[in-house]
Amino acid sequence: MAMTAIIEIRDLSYSYGDGTLALKDINISLEEGCKVALVGPNGAGKSTLMLMINGILRPSSGEVFFAGRPLQYDAASLRAVRRAVGMVFQNSDDQLFAPTVYQDIAFGPTNLGYPAEKVKRYVGFALQYVGLSGYERRPPHHLSGGEKKRVAIAGILAMEPQVMILDEPTSNLDPASSEEIMEMLDELNQGGKTMIISTHDVDLAYRWADEIILIKDGELVRRGCGPDVFMDGNLLREARLKPPLVVDIYQELASRGILSGSRPPRNILELCDLLQPEGRGRPLGKIYIWDVDGEDEVQVISMIDRMENCYKGAMGTGAKLLAERCGIHLDFTYGVIDKCILKALIGKDALIMTSGGMVEHTMKRISDYSRESGAEIEAVRIQRP
Repeated sequence: MAMTAIIEIRDLSYSYGDGTLALKDINISLEEGCKVALVGPNGAGKSTLMLMINGILRPSSGEVFFAGRPLQYDAASLRAVRRAVGMVFQNSDDQLFAPTVYQDIAFGPTNLGYPAEKVKRYVGFALQYVGLSGYERRPPHHLSGGEKKRVAIAGILAMEPQVMILDEPTSNLDPASSEEIMEMLDELNQGGKTMIISTHDVDLAYRWADEIILIKDGELVRRGCGPDVFMDGNLLREARLKPPLVVDIYQELASRGILSGSRPPRNILELCDLLQPEGRGRPLGKIYIWDVDGEDEVQVISMIDRMENCYKGAMGTGAKLLAERCGIHLDFTYGVIDKCILKALIGKDALIMTSGGMVEHTMKRISDYSRESGAEIEAVRIQRP
């Protein structure tokens, strides 16, 4: 079935006022519902291209299309496209300016003309989604870097965009906050949103994106899946990038004759499969999946007590916050599905607490892995009594 192109860029070039050519003859078509990473060194043109997609900058030549229609640059048209294509800037302080978190998030939907009751409802939903309910009256400048990023994302969510663009989403965040933000972007994508990020973090792009678009000196030099792009050592050297760590490890092991094959693993799970293929001869563990949206805290604690021998992970902001409120120790808070599969492969049971409609995605990921690897891991969905 043909996929729908939600963003198209045709013969796009852009020069700054001083004559500097920032982008040259860019042609890109992005499918609805995809996860795309624009990758390249600093100054490659990634941020400029994002500003084109959102209509903040106007091409010197060429056109940008959204849902089959060319962008128009009058005020009403730009307001419409910025509602549909929301952008989160690299520096959250550039996006947060109101005295309180509530006012910051309410700014977009208020400007779109939403009635006050709808604005209030959408702000509440957005805050709950990013895990910041109760922060309404806090001054944004008093928040941590990760919290500011969440507020910026909430401000875009409150306008119900179809596409979200994030410029260096993990910039200046600690590792734990970075992983939480990327898990949130995965959750949003599973909810149907098209996600576009820019980054020079090749490890992040490699494990997260469905498609990599490599930009260098304002030109598109390669696009494809992670292995296709990051196995080209000459290309990476020219773009002043290094290969992802898992690719580096794979290539070193392959050079020693320990591994063979033309395509590197995408993640640690695939690397472990190459090192110890299916048929390891030990019984497999089970993975339990539990949608905890709307669950009572007392029931959750009771269930967790009965599953004390399971490794435990949480996917989705709601599930993580519930686990925190219940005092549940989580073994995994990011990369949860793959880590639980790894435990199942050595005979250990695992429990995945999910929220935000992630159950079907989780079941499919385990089913796909079982089919592709031959390791028939049983996924058990916990049903509410």
